[in-house]
Amino acid sequence: MDPEHLVSAAEVPPQFLKSAFLVGHIPLKTLAYDPRISYSLYIPPEHYTAVAVAQSQNATFPPPLPLLIVVHGTRRTVFDGSNGLVEFAHDQKCAIMMPLFPAGLDDPQDLDSYKLLSSRTVRSDLVLLAMLGEVERRWPGIATEKVFLMGFSGGGQFVHRFLYLYPERLIAASIGAPGRVTLLDDSIRWPSGVQNVEEIFGKQVHMDKIRAIKAIQLIVGSDDNIVHGGEEFWTWLAGKKKSLHPDKQTTKYGTLEKPRTGRIDMLRELQKSLEVHGIRARFDIVPGVAHSSEEVLSTTLDFFRRLLIAQCQERSEKP
Repeated sequence: MDPEHLVSAAEVPPQFLKSAFLVGHIPLKTLAYDPRISYSLYIPPEHYTAVAVAQSQNATFPPPLPLLIVVHGTRRTVFDGSNGLVEFAHDQKCAIMMPLFPAGLDDPQDLDSYKLLSSRTVRSDLVLLAMLGEVERRWPGIATEKVFLMGFSGGGQFVHRFLYLYPERLIAASIGAPGRVTLLDDSIRWPSGVQNVEEIFGKQVHMDKIRAIKAIQLIVGSDDNIVHGGEEFWTWLAGKKKSLHPDKQTTKYGTLEKPRTGRIDMLRELQKSLEVHGIRARFDIVPGVAHSSEEVLSTTLDFFRRLLIAQCQERSEKP
């Protein structure tokens, strides 16, 4: 599929945008760059239609809609209209994008390849950039050059690794309860550290650009400090993988180590690693919550709400 053949929302009369499924809940769409992967959006009709009307009448454009990207965890829950994201999009005048990285990309048992950003068959960092390219072409009224990014659990793993490599594309990021983290330690190989990042990605980690990100949130529930599955599970899993692939060699992409500690302690390690390089991150612990993306969502959205309100005020104050 040629992404250049995408029909732009700018080509559709504003009154037909909803009927064409170009505003509101956008159905999951295959990505031209890698058709195994798809993404959905929620675009509040009343806000985007104002952009479309201005385009059709060659009038002054309203500001582009900010874009909040929500990266799923290992369970791959993508769109739930009842979880507060739709209401947030309407209230804060922003669009929501939800990528879907299916399980089984690298092999039938694969759950984790997208979290690493680069694996044997997928570059999920480039996949996300390709999604932003498609959104830019199809919805020219959405801001895609710099975005807001959030993810919980496996999504939190993706978010902080993407932040290391593409800080210039982020306004702010929320890193929720990752089970494994990458430390900003150039003595440790990827994905536990950043020693061989340039070998894998052809990019360097620029601390000054990470420090320039407006805000970073680390968030976890107060009861989310036990290792998923327990020691016995991870020992069994390692043995099972070895029996399935007895001759498998370690690749330059590396593999995720088994979790060493609970998620609160894991995030504390990440926070300390960031602070060593002068990178500030707020640490939010949600009381009485275990490992639940739904139960930390309101705190995460409060973090982005303040930033979006401030961004709107800054725009209004410009001459």
